[in-house]
Amino acid sequence: MTPRNRRADALGILGLARRAGAVIMGSEAVRQSVRGGHADLVLVAEDAAAGQAAKVERLLAHSDVPWRKFGTRVELGAALGGPPYSAVALTRAGFADRLLEELDAEVDSREGSARAWEDDQTYAG
Repeated sequence: MTPRNRRADALGILGLARRAGAVIMGSEAVRQSVRGGHADLVLVAEDAAAGQAAKVERLLAHSDVPWRKFGTRVELGAALGGPPYSAVALTRAGFADRLLEELDAEVDSREGSARAWEDDQTYAG
């Protein structure tokens, strides 16, 4: 049995959301969607330019919109069928909730692996 690739699954959900018309793409459009109360989840690319990321993150710090750093600009763009994007927003709660589940499960599984390795090292003698 092949283990799930949660990163690929998360990018797949992002692509489905795009086809359903539930994604806002680009830093400025994302900022407008957060200001307008339309964003249910924001993703900021891990390799976004510091200035672009800071603008989005500052705005998110003063909102209730959940957000995560996820993927590279190229990965986000490829999942959405477009050019690289520094930030994207999901505008439907169902897609946002499902994507958050995948992203948080990916982090939990990585942390679990790190903890297991640390435990092995602790008891290795």
